Amino acid sequence: MELSESMRHQNGRQRKPVVVTADMSDREPKLSDQEMVDEEEALIRSSDNEDGHPRGRNGIRGELGNISLLLFLYVLQGIPLGLAGSIPLIMQSKNVSYKDQAYFSFVFWPFSLKLLWAPLVDSLYVQKFGRRKSWLVPTQYLLGLFMLALSFIADSLLESNGPNGPDVVTLTAIFFMLAFLAATQDIAVDGWALTMLSRENVGYASTCNSVGQTAGYFLGNVLFLALESADFCNKYLRFEPQDRGLVTLSDFLFFWGIVFMVSTTLVAVIKKENSGQQRLKRRPKEETQGVVETYKLLLSIIKMPTVFTFCCLLLTSKIGFSAADAVTGLKLVEAGVPKAELALLAVPMVPLQILLPLIISKYTAGPRPLDVFYKAFPFRLLIGLEYALLVWWTPSVKHDEGFPVYYYAVVLLSYAVHQVALYSMYVACMAFHAKVSDPVIGGTYMTLLNTVTNLGGNWPSTLALWLVDPLTSKECQGAAGQTCGSVEEAGLCVKEGGVCVTALDGYYVESLVCVVIGLCWWIFLGKKMKRLQEQSPSAWHCRIHK
Repeated sequence: MELSESMRHQNGRQRKPVVVTADMSDREPKLSDQEMVDEEEALIRSSDNEDGHPRGRNGIRGELGNISLLLFLYVLQGIPLGLAGSIPLIMQSKNVSYKDQAYFSFVFWPFSLKLLWAPLVDSLYVQKFGRRKSWLVPTQYLLGLFMLALSFIADSLLESNGPNGPDVVTLTAIFFMLAFLAATQDIAVDGWALTMLSRENVGYASTCNSVGQTAGYFLGNVLFLALESADFCNKYLRFEPQDRGLVTLSDFLFFWGIVFMVSTTLVAVIKKENSGQQRLKRRPKEETQGVVETYKLLLSIIKMPTVFTFCCLLLTSKIGFSAADAVTGLKLVEAGVPKAELALLAVPMVPLQILLPLIISKYTAGPRPLDVFYKAFPFRLLIGLEYALLVWWTPSVKHDEGFPVYYYAVVLLSYAVHQVALYSMYVACMAFHAKVSDPVIGGTYMTLLNTVTNLGGNWPSTLALWLVDPLTSKECQGAAGQTCGSVEEAGLCVKEGGVCVTALDGYYVESLVCVVIGLCWWIFLGKKMKRLQEQSPSAWHCRIHK
């Protein structure tokens, strides 16, 4: 459905799940832009004194301030991501086209493309101000300014009273910039996390990432959708019903814009990145690689035959899931399921999303992790068909007071089963990335593979949204000689006293086609991916370092 797509967005969507080997990302779990686990272990191993004896461990009491700051920065990062994930649901309740939803889905691409500018963030900075603060402070100021500016026009951009409905192009441009800035902030904070904490406590960095970004996404998505919904507020939070929720998008943006501006000013003034106290605590020394050298390294990795084949498989492996992941949640909203209650269904999934990677990792720890990926693939395809049946069944169970409890139980169970298949493939893929990455350049290598994996989910989802309307067939009832093939023709139908009725929903066509394509990929290319596990380690190592 991904309900998490609604919440992520879609394959993305951009939340990053709590996993042993990766940070958190919100549609399907996004692989982190930089796997910090290997770096953290290396830093911890190097934390001995110069005489070779281990240093004493004092725990985290002396660094609660730094840990709290990191946690807060990751919370801020999750806010714009959560807000971006909520907009498709709001737009869907205002009857925008799926072509417009496809336009807006580009908002979720920056987190999958940040590898393109990450070397610049790592290499260019003002020494006196601090390597990470040089990017963090201006980026967060821009985020705050964008939110404050957007707060004055957001509600009008979402208005559907006019003939054209919400201004999707402007919303897409603004939220794309918010996502771009959040992705840049993520690069800076991830890098600062490794040096802000002492070597003995650097392992807490990934915990701050997972918990903070999850909390921020929850605030910006689930909490906002609940407080913005008049139905939810009237049902659970008010004694007297009103025609609007407790907050509007403009209210929410203005509040968090102020929080961004104030907190960024405090960080810029108070927090010293290169203080003497940090040097006394023996912070890990950062290494800087040239921008040109980094890009040359990425190109040399892609040119390797095994890596190129693997990347092609990653870019095509999720086509079969695109209709289920990108469109189902929007179809449920279209069928009348309240967007706030749909968002809240993600809350019970959090414990499952934490436990699943821990359980599945026991089966992917061996020499053939992609066997799990291959076995879970057809089950996830079948769940896509079940999602289509769920959408078809939804209108028949709706009544005047909404939907019965058993309906939400079925949706929740469907989502839980989907998560099992999704995380089986996700953890298996991550385990294989860790297995084949050249240890000499592990960070860059895994960042590249994770970027390709994320892109493999982004482009099919955008395409799936784009094709829903062209594949949908409508006919005009009540007005002889009229059709509903275009917006203009639909308007003439209504003007003549008719109504456009869907004869064939493109979502069902797309769901079937995607499953067929997915089965073909599984039969003809899935085994090829499994055979990549038989390649020798040297086939994956970059010869530029030999």
